[in-house]
Amino acid sequence: MAAEFMRVSPQEIEAESFRIISEKLDEMGIVLPEKEAPIIKRVIHTTADFSFAETLTISDGAIDTMRNLIENAATIVTDTNMTLAGINKKRLEQYGVRIKCFMSDEDVAREAKERNVTRASVSVERASLISGPVIYSVGNAPTALIELDELIKKRQMNPAFIIGVPVGFVNVEYSKELFRNSKIPHIINWGNKGGSNVAAAIINAIVYGM
Repeated sequence: MAAEFMRVSPQEIEAESFRIISEKLDEMGIVLPEKEAPIIKRVIHTTADFSFAETLTISDGAIDTMRNLIENAATIVTDTNMTLAGINKKRLEQYGVRIKCFMSDEDVAREAKERNVTRASVSVERASLISGPVIYSVGNAPTALIELDELIKKRQMNPAFIIGVPVGFVNVEYSKELFRNSKIPHIINWGNKGGSNVAAAIINAIVYGM
């Protein structure tokens, strides 16, 4: 049967989308933890992929931790300008949150080329110089997570929070597994799915819940 056109407002579209998501999850027999549900549902809303209900993992106390970091004007560093564009900056600016992405900086690109490393790796090194608590969001580059792990082990970086949802097939699953037992508060999607849009959806879901 052909799909039917619905003439609805943007607000009604979102409300109906979340209703459909909730209904589908019920049909699948999936019951999400109450505090985690808005985040997982927003990721599903962004991707139309219900597998995130089973693979997106939120560490104990992570949601409250990130809310507290935002309320205390932490810095958010993203690995793509796409995530940067998708984040609700107006809401975050109300809390004095700074949002940075070094990936397009000319000096980052130049240094990465000279050292034969990825811009993501150099960007993480730049992020390690930021004073104060940093929420590091990785939605595209697994090398960013790998570099984070190396700097953490060298005690050269201590991120306050990690969103690890890079997407792809090369080193993606490996990079996420590095944080399987991490004590750093985190939200990670196991497997090769993720993306900059997923990273932005996670941040927005937490902000909208504040």
